[in-house]
Amino acid sequence: MATVGYARVSTTGQSLDTQLEALSGCEKIFREKISGAKDDRPELQAMLEFVREGDTVQVTKLDRLARNTRHLLEVSEYLQSKGVALNILNIGINTATPTGKLMLTMIGAIATFEREMMLERQAEGIALAKLKGKYKGRKATARSKSQEVIEMLGQGLSKPEISRQLGIGITSIYRIVRNQSDN
Repeated sequence: MATVGYARVSTTGQSLDTQLEALSGCEKIFREKISGAKDDRPELQAMLEFVREGDTVQVTKLDRLARNTRHLLEVSEYLQSKGVALNILNIGINTATPTGKLMLTMIGAIATFEREMMLERQAEGIALAKLKGKYKGRKATARSKSQEVIEMLGQGLSKPEISRQLGIGITSIYRIVRNQSDN
């Protein structure tokens, strides 16, 4: 049953010293100097793979661990599935306690509510714009070029070349080919 720390700063010019001091009681500390907005955080992944049932992951602040609330919930659910507690020092949440689990659940509920409200407002805005004739939706570029894609493939052009020439994504080309073979 180890206490494992995770410290992160956003740039290489920033110092981890304050976090490392707060995490000094940890048996092992994973250190990362990378933006929280990045999906690829190798030390976070290494820490998640390293921890075992009964361990506790300790961070100084929520924003050091997760990009946003949804990411926090994904990380905390993963830790919970492994039987690992999460201790967030600055707000005193420790999921090893019933109160800590409740607090994290409340954060998750608020995040879900925020997301649903945002989607509702977005749908209302689109509906209003459509009523005013100002919303046309996204322009269908790839579908309108399906015939051209098929003809160019028939002429022996590669998918990347077709993508460049027509200005559509390679994934769209694969989708057109798949749809053509389904018909």
